[in-house]
Amino acid sequence: MCGICGQISFNRDLLDYESYFYNMQNKLYNRGPDQHGEYFSHGAVLMHRRLAVIDIERGKQPMTYAVSNEVFTICYNGEIYNTLEVRNKLESRGYNFFSHSDTEVVLKAYCEYREKCVDLLNGIFSFAVWEHDSKKLFIARDRMGVKPLFYSVCKSGFVFASEIKSLLEHPEIEPRIDIDSLAEIMLIGPGRTPGCGVLRGIKEIKPAHYAVFSADGLKIKKYWSLQCREHTDSFEQTVERVRYLVTDAVKRQMISDVPLCTFLSGGLDSSLISSIVSSEFREQGRVLDTFSVDYKDNEKYFKASRFQPNSDNEYIDIMADYLGGRHHRTVIGTQELVDALYDSVDARDLPGMADVDASMLLLCRAVREYGTVALSGECADEIFGGYPWYRDKTVRMTDGFPWAQSTRYRYSFLKDEFAELIDPDEYVYSRYRSTVESTPKREGMDPTDERTAEMMKLNLDWFMQTLLDRKDRMSMYSSLEVRVPFCDHRIVEYLYNVPWEFKDHGSREKGLLREAAKGLLPDSVLKRKKSPYPKTHNPAYKKAVSQRLGSIISDDNSPLLSFIRKDKLSELLNDDKAQPWYGQLMTTPQTIAYFVQFNYWLTKYHVQF
Repeated sequence: MCGICGQISFNRDLLDYESYFYNMQNKLYNRGPDQHGEYFSHGAVLMHRRLAVIDIERGKQPMTYAVSNEVFTICYNGEIYNTLEVRNKLESRGYNFFSHSDTEVVLKAYCEYREKCVDLLNGIFSFAVWEHDSKKLFIARDRMGVKPLFYSVCKSGFVFASEIKSLLEHPEIEPRIDIDSLAEIMLIGPGRTPGCGVLRGIKEIKPAHYAVFSADGLKIKKYWSLQCREHTDSFEQTVERVRYLVTDAVKRQMISDVPLCTFLSGGLDSSLISSIVSSEFREQGRVLDTFSVDYKDNEKYFKASRFQPNSDNEYIDIMADYLGGRHHRTVIGTQELVDALYDSVDARDLPGMADVDASMLLLCRAVREYGTVALSGECADEIFGGYPWYRDKTVRMTDGFPWAQSTRYRYSFLKDEFAELIDPDEYVYSRYRSTVESTPKREGMDPTDERTAEMMKLNLDWFMQTLLDRKDRMSMYSSLEVRVPFCDHRIVEYLYNVPWEFKDHGSREKGLLREAAKGLLPDSVLKRKKSPYPKTHNPAYKKAVSQRLGSIISDDNSPLLSFIRKDKLSELLNDDKAQPWYGQLMTTPQTIAYFVQFNYWLTKYHVQF
């Protein structure tokens, strides 16, 4: 994985601004500490930072290629998992290759197929190709939105970067917010409206979109979308197909010239991935390293709930014995977790998921001491229907985002002069409705399947994007590449049309995936009730973040107090209820931490309204 940035201009000589581009590149250092590369011309600049994973010697970027009297230069971030198939296709059309890097394959695929090249690619990516002769920039992002790509259209042209922090090094891009920015942070956050960069003038290429910037301006197009079709496979055929797709996705994503490991929580998703990788490793005479996260004294304070009926450790031990590999536990202390709230803002460039972000960052940091690539079980719940809002009929049929039923509560924190400029219900509900209305459907659908399709579209476009943001920023901030096999678009395409009756097999969450995983996992893990990403249960955490927020409240110069009511923040510190902010992942302790992050972000990024 890597970091990319650059600019195209038709009215400035970009060679006069060389230092700014090096500053942009340096802000992406963590995404690519191994190598850097630059392409400079009067009207185009492409910058690259590389985390070397495939063909370390010959995969350097930016990479340039000339064919049929045309010249093309690429800067690329990602991994293509069907590189060999695409390469063979290109070789049959006369192309030769000097490396086995996927960068060269993507570049030559673009030379041959132009914008249609993205249809060939199975992987996670964001990349930019400059056509020297036609003076045109092509940029694209993968179907699921695993890899980020932000941009801004300025007076001097089109500026792009893997992360917001890089864009902010450009002299024409300032850290300013407006009323919509506040609405995003307070009503949608830690999620974001698709395509929105929160800061004024900053946008993001949406998943499954590409764009072309030329003298005619910026043109954006969607190149992939879900298709609604009748599912004709029997249940047995569906199980077999799911087993093949998941196993194939995991095996494809094992490709690496550097050490590879897996995350292991003891849940169905990460355990299944770890089992498949471990089996492949054993055939190669290798031993798999697995990693988990826990919190100091968590067993002491853990209380079972309907969302989290048991802790992970028992099942991690079962899986570690079953795999026969090397398991590593990262145990996080309260102070360490609270301190990492700030690093996680630096990683995300926005207030985020509080300790859910911070703990992931600390886990990734620990994993990076071992190697460079990890596989994770993210996104199975969105695709296979694992969340409570899929299975609880009352929640499923509730109009609105199921993880964000707290709009009025969130809105109550805004100071009157800002609150009067926002219609909170309309801001949130309009986004919900537009997503539901864009859900692909077909005539004669079962009402339950129709609503499940809407729920899946909501999850893919919103909730999953928040988790993918988290995974990318926390891992890449630690110079670790994390791959997500369940985000293989073939799995998503197939599961979208599988009826809910199959997905809910045995009246169990992810019942279909459980059936497909039979024989690959111990029965106790296979039958384990879904448990969410582990959070700290230590009351010391809430006390510690409350002290941080208390200090912010007591300082009248705190930038947070320019936007947020002090009395409501004081009430929050005394709130003993588990008031949801963002589903079960963020309740009162995380809400307190979110405001701590918000204040830090305003300060660190010198944000102006």
